[in-house]
Amino acid sequence: MMKKLLLPVILLVLSLGFWASSDFQEIAAGVAIFLFGMLMLEDGFKLFSGGFLEKALERATGSVPRSLGFGVVATTIMQSSSLVSVITISFLSAGLISLLGGVGIIFGANIGTTTGAWLVAGFGLKVKISAYALPMLAISIVLVFQKNKYLRGAGFVLAGLGFLFLGIHHMKEGFEAFKDQFDLTRFALEGIYGLVVYTLVGTAATVVMQSSHATMVLIITALAAGQISYENALALAIGANIGTTITAIIGALTANYQGKRLALAHLIFNTTTAGVALIFISPLRVAVDFVSAGFGIADTDYALKLAVFHTIFNLLGVIIMLPLLKWLIGFLERTIAQPEEDLSEPKYLSEAVDEFPQTIEIAMRREVKHLYDNAVELIVHGLNLHRDDIYGAKDIAAVVEASQETVEFDLDERYEARVKTLYSAIIEFATRVGAKDMPEDVMQDIYSLRDVAGRIVRAVKSVKHLRANAIQYTENQQGLITDLYNGLRTEIARILVEIRKLDLADPEDRSSLWLDQERIQVESDARATNNAVETLIRNHDLDAYAATSFLNDSNYAYSAMRDLLGAARTYYIETEDAMAEVERILSLEDDELSSMVLSALREDRGEAKL
Repeated sequence: MMKKLLLPVILLVLSLGFWASSDFQEIAAGVAIFLFGMLMLEDGFKLFSGGFLEKALERATGSVPRSLGFGVVATTIMQSSSLVSVITISFLSAGLISLLGGVGIIFGANIGTTTGAWLVAGFGLKVKISAYALPMLAISIVLVFQKNKYLRGAGFVLAGLGFLFLGIHHMKEGFEAFKDQFDLTRFALEGIYGLVVYTLVGTAATVVMQSSHATMVLIITALAAGQISYENALALAIGANIGTTITAIIGALTANYQGKRLALAHLIFNTTTAGVALIFISPLRVAVDFVSAGFGIADTDYALKLAVFHTIFNLLGVIIMLPLLKWLIGFLERTIAQPEEDLSEPKYLSEAVDEFPQTIEIAMRREVKHLYDNAVELIVHGLNLHRDDIYGAKDIAAVVEASQETVEFDLDERYEARVKTLYSAIIEFATRVGAKDMPEDVMQDIYSLRDVAGRIVRAVKSVKHLRANAIQYTENQQGLITDLYNGLRTEIARILVEIRKLDLADPEDRSSLWLDQERIQVESDARATNNAVETLIRNHDLDAYAATSFLNDSNYAYSAMRDLLGAARTYYIETEDAMAEVERILSLEDDELSSMVLSALREDRGEAKL
């Protein structure tokens, strides 16, 4: 209800303001241009994602000081703590960083956001920045229309900065003209009442604009024009810090439990910092005067003194919260508990990871691995085997032969719950991402992983088809037909074991040559099995009914093997060094593979005739 009322109320206030004063129009337009610049700046930095930003974020969470430093630097560069918060939630939801590292980044982002106040107060108000804005916009439009995404990204960043400067200029000019018509200082409030009221006003303004940076610029320009008192400006700055948490909260609505924990940490940190600042406002003002005097800032330069205050109280918040970090993490984990694992639900595919190529790719990869783990359980149990038995076996064939007891479970129901639902989520995610403006190489990886998921699902379906006869002919020893089915079970189990070894191996040690050898072996075994069964039928060693069932089931089994090997090849073979290039050259295409198998079989038949 509140959400529906907010838009008409804002539009009504703006309309009344436009009607009452032309100078208000310039102030409002300045805020709008500034916010538009923030959006362009964010879009520009997103085009650089998939590169430095993500790699730096992954490496910056090894320790609290490093994550804190990353938060400071990233927010200083991007001039948006909101963007840094959303990126951090996205990476945390994808499982790329720890909760501890994410909280450290949020702490650092609060320090980094103070640089915006320094830039505006120290540069924006003392220089005619509109003179810089117009050339920047002219150059940016040339870059934005380039095909290269990095040039376009640079264009958006340059345009964003240009609009930021232009917005500051219009806000400054608007307040300067506005004070001649209307003196806002008449609404100044002193004491505790003033602190509380203006803190709430600062919070509300930041919630509406969803940018503490924009609120701070508005406060500083109004303060420089003498439209608000210094004391009320301090309270507005405190409120802006509280209001900025709304962006993280909104970003966490579509995130998993880790993203929600981070949003709560952001809220706790900012409200605690604001509370301390309000309680100790008088000592903080003394500290601001002392620091300002030390840096040669004039007593009447309230804009720069506000920047000093903004920095001091954010630093104070970090100093207070850092010793309590372990307690905070424990509180977050208790308050927002990790949900019990539901294998039928996607773990990593949420809208929170949609915005950045790196998180999209990693989330998709991990979800496909989740699907594979579920599928392996169904495949192994469908063959009346257990993963622990075959993974730890020295002789897989002996384990298979000894595994005669039926594993009681509803394969169809388990398939619907643990495989089909995940596959549907993967398809939906790939489709949703495909509608976004993503780099071509990222989309190729996403579609390749979607195809891997399809192969995994087909492998499970193949095992579903052969399960009934596999149970019938292996529960008890029935001679040749039991041996034939045990052979199929052994081959599938062996491939699953080898794929597990591939998963556990270091990426640089994985080889596509092994997969090609396995593919050759599978094709050779498939043809050899058919020939062997035909011979058994001709010699009356196997009755036609059992032989027909087996031939159908062997087709399903070898189809499952092909899909498992194909999925493994696409999923695991990713190295880009020189050795990988050699392996790509040496690896066999499907037509070459078929040719080799046929040639080998002709040679075998020729030797048999001899």
